[in-house]
Amino acid sequence: MDLPALLVLAAILAVKETGVPIPVPGDLLVIGAGVASTRGGLPVPAVVVVLVAATVVGGIVQFSLIRGRARATVLGLLARVGLGAAVVERGAGRLRSGGAPAVAIARMTPGVRIVAIASSAVAGVTSTSFLAGLIVGNGVFLTGHFILGLVVGEPAVQLVAGAGTGLVLAGVALAAVGAAGWWLLARRRARARGAAPMRMDGLTTLDWTDACCPACLALAAVDRS
Repeated sequence: MDLPALLVLAAILAVKETGVPIPVPGDLLVIGAGVASTRGGLPVPAVVVVLVAATVVGGIVQFSLIRGRARATVLGLLARVGLGAAVVERGAGRLRSGGAPAVAIARMTPGVRIVAIASSAVAGVTSTSFLAGLIVGNGVFLTGHFILGLVVGEPAVQLVAGAGTGLVLAGVALAAVGAAGWWLLARRRARARGAAPMRMDGLTTLDWTDACCPACLALAAVDRS
């Protein structure tokens, strides 16, 4: 991976971590960075450090905004994309009492990690505990996905090179089918609970874009079954 590509990727991840609902699967971006790193370029440790640092910076921005004067505004924006007060408050108690370890675990857990930063701010987790948990949680989660990219790197590159456009289109189609299936399952569960139907621009979409790698989907399926 070269420096320009790394900087662009780091910028996207940082913006996503501020809470902006960019419909780009961050997990797959990191896996892709691992794949790209098998082709040479910047040292692997440097790439990982930059990407982790970008997510930490973005997380700090989101945490600071929600704890500061923008608290009401940010919570309102989160509610508009499906992260209402009830969702954000769901994990507040555990984060408040658990401190840094609880924040780290939340940031490593697919599905839960998407609201961990906002919940930490609402729960009143101290800045020191939040920062420590954020660094550890993001570091473990991102490094794991990056290593996955390294492991499948060269075969994946050869497969894409051999299949070309057809494989790319098939991947897009598969992602679309997965998103639709995720939405339908969430809608069915919402109706079973008597809740309002899920919208594709809400938490369902953000869940999918934040946890769409095979490992995360498997964990989420077990958790939601």
